[in-house]
Amino acid sequence: MAKMTLEDLHRIREQMKPELQKREPEGKKFQIIVGMGTCGIAAGAKAVLDAFIDELDARGMGGFVSVRQSGCMEKCSEEPMVEVIGAGAEPVIYGKVTPAAVKDIVQTHLIGGTPVSALVVSGAGA
Repeated sequence: MAKMTLEDLHRIREQMKPELQKREPEGKKFQIIVGMGTCGIAAGAKAVLDAFIDELDARGMGGFVSVRQSGCMEKCSEEPMVEVIGAGAEPVIYGKVTPAAVKDIVQTHLIGGTPVSALVVSGAGA
C-alpha cells in the first residue's frame, strides 16, 4: 500500500466534511440518535440509520437535523430504537423502527411536529 501524504489526508478530510456535518448536533433543530448496540445492530439499526440519512438528504434537511448513533438503549425487545430530540421539546424514543417507518417519522414528527404514536416507547405521546 502506498504511503499517504499530508495533502492526501487534507483532501480526504475535505471530502468527508459533508458527512461529518450530518453528525454535528450544534445549531440543529433536531437530533436523531439510533441505538447501535449489539442488539440494535442485530435487529436492523444500520439499515434504519442509513434510511434516516437518505431520507433527510432527499428532502434537503441535513442542515437542521443531525443523525448519529449511540450504544445500547437498554430495551432489547424494542430494537431498533431511535431517540428524537427536538429543540425545546421532550425527547421521544421510538421502538421497533424499520427503514419504512423512517419516512413517517420524518414527515409526521420532524416536519409535522407530532410524534408517530404507534412507534413511541417513551417521551411525548407515550
